[in-house]
Amino acid sequence: MIQTIDLRGQSLSRSQLASVVPRADTDVSVAADAAAAIVEEVRADGLVALRAQAERFDGVVPEHVRVPQEHIDEAVAGLDPTVRAALVEAIARVRAATAAQIPDSRSTTLDDGAVVEQRWHPVQRVGLYVPGGKAVYPSSVVMNVVPAQLAGVASIAISSPPQKEFGGRVHPTILGAAGLLGVDEVYAIGGAGAIGALAHGVPELELEPVEVITGPGNVFVAAAKRVVRGIVGIDSEAGPTEILVIADGTADASFVAADLVSQAEHDELAAAVLVTDSAALADAVLAELGGVAAATKHAERVEVALDGPQSAIVLVDSIAAAAEFSNAYGPEHLEIQTIDPDATLASIHNAGAIFLGGYSPVSLGDYLAGSNHVLPTGGQSRFSSGLGAYTFLRPQQIVRYDRPALERVAERIVALSTAENLPAHGEAVTARFTHRTTA
Repeated sequence: MIQTIDLRGQSLSRSQLASVVPRADTDVSVAADAAAAIVEEVRADGLVALRAQAERFDGVVPEHVRVPQEHIDEAVAGLDPTVRAALVEAIARVRAATAAQIPDSRSTTLDDGAVVEQRWHPVQRVGLYVPGGKAVYPSSVVMNVVPAQLAGVASIAISSPPQKEFGGRVHPTILGAAGLLGVDEVYAIGGAGAIGALAHGVPELELEPVEVITGPGNVFVAAAKRVVRGIVGIDSEAGPTEILVIADGTADASFVAADLVSQAEHDELAAAVLVTDSAALADAVLAELGGVAAATKHAERVEVALDGPQSAIVLVDSIAAAAEFSNAYGPEHLEIQTIDPDATLASIHNAGAIFLGGYSPVSLGDYLAGSNHVLPTGGQSRFSSGLGAYTFLRPQQIVRYDRPALERVAERIVALSTAENLPAHGEAVTARFTHRTTA
């Protein structure tokens, strides 16, 4: 069902480790041309293009591309009480944890009358993409909206695919989550077209362009985000989900197997990886996987994901070697189930989110941990972070110098501007101290 990669007895460099990590046979660039064409159709033809794309890709043309407020209100009223309670709890927990991500403004006095202030200022308008398809993601509404609200973003638009099952409307649970969060600008637009609409705007819908687009999606959504990057900011090119579990012989094999399956059910390209120094645990997890995978609702999808090149059980000589492997992989979700998770954590550098101990599964982070589940995939955690309030904030430095403070550094400014052969820079300073007489 799942391949085994045996790295025991090998001493691999960082680049060699990177070459052996299991990855799905996907490449965002293969969808780039198609995504670019879709985005250009929307830029050029607006609503006409969006309706044609909805019919082609979603099998339904929404009556209302801009969702009426009454549909949002109906969705809120129609939420299952247990789902509503869970969403309310998730919103509260994500708000509490996200508040810690907002930096304080700071002021640095360099000299009398010489002050540099650091402030964090929100972008004004954002577009948040919530995928549809194999699953429904009201939790992604929470994960996208809450950080933007806490950052102070004034204008928020949500886009999610029209659902054939619901007559071309956005899924009511997604609408209900948006309504609970007070978002009233929602569009029934999916895929690369949604990214194009958010980036370029659609005048017929009074959809104004946004400044940042966030949220996960399929390979065409990721490719479209690459296309519009530079016109707008993006969080990351999120691809199929990943879980990597570092575990030793003390881990519960049934826990590990359940966690691998939990992420494999997302998509046939989802990656499920166990890295362990215990051959006995590896055998036990392998023995558990078959039964757990077969018993779950999406067994067929899970089996494909576990059997794919992106999933593996990796045998290493030590937990230190497991950490090195994980750092080379750069997982979206990293679970550490070892005898001393904190000691293992000390060697971890690259991960989107980290879950410590047997009772901190990724599923907790997907819904109610308070952490954000919009995370970098495909090794991008080696250089980028998950979604947070900081995604929507820009650091800006504010400079306040008075006349005496500027005069004290004027000579050095002139020296540097002369050295760079940019004398007007220095002249802009000395002009402030040149006495002039007027006729």
